[in-house]
Amino acid sequence: MADIDKLIDDLEPREHVEVLIAGAGVAGLEAAFALRELAGDRVGVTLVAPTDEFVYRPMAVAEPLTSGWAHHNPLAQLAAEAGAELRHDVVREVDAENRVVRTDGGSELRYDALVVCLGTSMHARYEHAITVDDARMEELLHGLVQDVEEGHVRRLAVVIPAPMPWPLPAYELALMCSERARDMQTQLTVTVLTPEESPLSGFDSEASLALSRLLTERRIDVVTSAHCEVPTAKTVMGHQGGRSLAFDRVVALPELRGPGLRGLPHDRKGFIPIDGYGQVRGVDRVWAAGDATDYPVKHGGVSAQLADTVSRSVAALTGACSAPPTFEPVLEGVLLTGGTPRYVRGRATGGHGAESELIEVSRRAAPMKIAARYLTPHLVAPGSSQTGAPA
Repeated sequence: MADIDKLIDDLEPREHVEVLIAGAGVAGLEAAFALRELAGDRVGVTLVAPTDEFVYRPMAVAEPLTSGWAHHNPLAQLAAEAGAELRHDVVREVDAENRVVRTDGGSELRYDALVVCLGTSMHARYEHAITVDDARMEELLHGLVQDVEEGHVRRLAVVIPAPMPWPLPAYELALMCSERARDMQTQLTVTVLTPEESPLSGFDSEASLALSRLLTERRIDVVTSAHCEVPTAKTVMGHQGGRSLAFDRVVALPELRGPGLRGLPHDRKGFIPIDGYGQVRGVDRVWAAGDATDYPVKHGGVSAQLADTVSRSVAALTGACSAPPTFEPVLEGVLLTGGTPRYVRGRATGGHGAESELIEVSRRAAPMKIAARYLTPHLVAPGSSQTGAPA
């Protein structure tokens, strides 16, 4: 695959490019807003999505323990603000040779550039654990929180499976449950079991050590390098016959799978392979951004940054801007703790020398959990009661 500079050199810049964005989650919406900012009227953008709302899901982990954290934004309004056409449908197949996508609704949509932002599906890795689903947090965890408050659950396990999804929600759940038990003066021992070498080891040691200290202060145990099985609803076992630990309740993060979109390459888990500019490997004029790609870090802020790289690549086809540098994301977010939140930031380098930080911030001053350069100003802010108000 030629790099993006050669791709642009080989193409005569066009005055107008029709861009089709499949999916309207964080990556899809960020791409739409970024293209409008970067290329203006040189692009026409069509968003294809099956839903009427964009739901700000990173705060959903707090729903069973607080109130009013998941925020809904009308998708039609966001699309209009991005200057994009919105079509309610589902992309099912790509004909890259003819630059056409086919939908469940029977449409054939043509494009000059295609950006695939279909996200992932969540699946239960363990039959006997409560699997976290950010669309159903209140339903899934209401009983657990009630049992913690009443002292019926005294030993709680929070399991992060391998391959690992974004681990922050596991630590948030552990911290908030621990804080709730302390507030209610009930006894609760929380253990996080993770395949990481240390908590948040994807950051450099500073953030990882800061989180480790916080977990120790809250008396939360962490078992690292743990590849677990959950043979019963009250048992967690180390991989391949390791030691068995007993708990009253086991909660686990989900296993993620890619869309496995017909007409595009994908691995056995359905994830789409991309190069350093977000272009789908071996496919002309098709890019992908967000969790659907084979980039290993699954996080909204990373998805948004990849969408920015992709959007600049597409905008460069029109001559509106230069080609982007290769994708090198910064991890940025907010760790909910049940008390004072922590702001976490660092580069996604696997903990090899990059600077990172995990610092206290007030609830009022805490930034959005997803840092999206173009999308965030258009989202409902946490604590706002107005749908569609700027953050």
